[in-house]
Amino acid sequence: MKFDEIKIYHVAMPLIQPWITSYGSDYEIHSILTNVKSSEYSAWSETCALELPTYSYESASSIFHNISEVFGPLIIGKKFESSEDLNNELSIYKGNPFAKAGLDIAWWNLKSEISNIPLHVLLGGSRDTVSAGADFGIEKDIDTLLEKINISVENGAPRIKLKVKKGWDFDVIDAVKSSFPKSIFHIDCNGGYFLEDLNFFKSIDKYQLAFIEQPLSFDDLLDHSKLAKSISTPLCLDESINSVERARQAIELNACKYINIKPGRVGGLTNAIEINKLAENAGIPVWVGGMLESALGASTCIALATLNNFTYPGDLFPSERFYKDDLCKPENKFDSPYIFKPLNKMPVPDEVLLKKYTIKSEIL
Repeated sequence: MKFDEIKIYHVAMPLIQPWITSYGSDYEIHSILTNVKSSEYSAWSETCALELPTYSYESASSIFHNISEVFGPLIIGKKFESSEDLNNELSIYKGNPFAKAGLDIAWWNLKSEISNIPLHVLLGGSRDTVSAGADFGIEKDIDTLLEKINISVENGAPRIKLKVKKGWDFDVIDAVKSSFPKSIFHIDCNGGYFLEDLNFFKSIDKYQLAFIEQPLSFDDLLDHSKLAKSISTPLCLDESINSVERARQAIELNACKYINIKPGRVGGLTNAIEINKLAENAGIPVWVGGMLESALGASTCIALATLNNFTYPGDLFPSERFYKDDLCKPENKFDSPYIFKPLNKMPVPDEVLLKKYTIKSEIL
C-alpha cells in the first residue's frame, strides 16, 4: 500500500466556550487533517496538539510543516505493507509524535477503506461499546462548576475529571467531593505542579480520588516516581508518555498506576497498541484521551478504546459538547448516555466547512 497523494489542511474550529486549563485558554481548536489517496481509495486522519506549544512542544504549525515539508515528501509513492514499516521509515526524524501520528492514523484508515474492515476491528478491538466520562475545565467560580457537574451526575456519568491549577485546586476538590460524595472523580494537573508541592498532594489523599493525572512536568518520569511513593492516591501519566520507550521506562520506575493514551501524543495508533500491551502486561489499566478534535479524531479514539485493557472511561465527547457544527460528518453522538459505539466508516470533512475553517493547505 502506498500514498499516491497527500493533502494537508491546517484548520481552526471555533469552540462554543473557551477550554481553560493550567496552561491557558483555547477559543478554537487548531488541528491538522490529512487526506491520503492510493489508487481509487481515499482516507482521512486528524492529529491535534493545539495552536501553540502549550500541551506539547509541538503545535499545529509545526505539525503542518513536518507533514508537508519533511515527512510527507519522504514517504509519498513508497510502499508500506505494515504501519510498522511506515514508522520505521519516519524513525530517522526525532520526536514530533503528533506529526508522525497524522500519517500513521492515515495509514490505518486507508487500510480500513481498502479492506472494507472497520477500524476498530483492524486494531483488534474486543468491544462494541465504549464508556466515556465527563470532563470540566476551570470555571469562573465553584458554584458554576457544581451546577455543571450536577447535570452530568444526574445523567449517569461513570466518572468525572476536574482540571486544576494552583489557586483552583484544594477548595474545588473539597466542594466537589462534599457535594457529590458517591461519584468517582480524578483531577488533571496538566503538569502544573512540582515535587515541592508534596504537602498539597498529601492533603488531598483523604478525598480518595481515582487518581491524579500528570501532576508534574510534561517530560518528567523520575519525580513522578518519587511522588508516587510519597502519597496514597494513584498517579496517571499523560503528557510524559509520548512514545513506547517512555511508557516502558515509566512502568519500570513505578511512576504511575494508570496511563492515558492519546493517539496523537504517542505517535499514532501503532504505538498506542504497543503501549497498551506493555501496560496490560504490567497490570496497569489505560484509558483513551483526546484533544477536543472533530468527529474524525474522536471516532479514531473510540475505535482504539475498544481494545482490551481500556477499562477506565475515556475522554470522549459528543460533537455538541464543543462545536455548534462539527467540521467532520457524521457528528459524534452518544449511543446512550456516556456510551459510544465505534463506527464502521470514519467521519470525513464537510467540504463547505473545510473550506471555511482552513487556514492553509498543501498537496503532495
